[in-house]
Amino acid sequence: MPGRTPVVAVVDDEQPVRRALQRLLRASGFDVRLFATGSDFMSHLEGIDCVILDLHLPGMSGFEVQEALTERGASVPVVVLTGNDTPANRARSLANGAHAYLCKPVDDKVLLEALRPLTSSASMS
Repeated sequence: MPGRTPVVAVVDDEQPVRRALQRLLRASGFDVRLFATGSDFMSHLEGIDCVILDLHLPGMSGFEVQEALTERGASVPVVVLTGNDTPANRARSLANGAHAYLCKPVDDKVLLEALRPLTSSASMS
């Protein structure tokens, strides 16, 4: 019996980024949910297998999303995708539990390689 399609959330305040990632991920066999804010994403965690998370968002930042996931005990793997790469951002993201820290613009193959191990259990269930 085939497993279900892994669901990846994309949380980024830039619509062109969300749409580009949606096209890439759908073409690669993922179900995709798009969110422009961290608080909207946090209200829709059910069924999410992994999240691609921008750090600089209106309202609730990506760092705050990571902290809220930890506080809730949510086991949603996080791939940080940021256009503001600094040593401090990298260190804080990884300390907050990010499974990968990638920079914009991201190579499609690098992003997909970061997602595969995080979503493989969903496709096997």
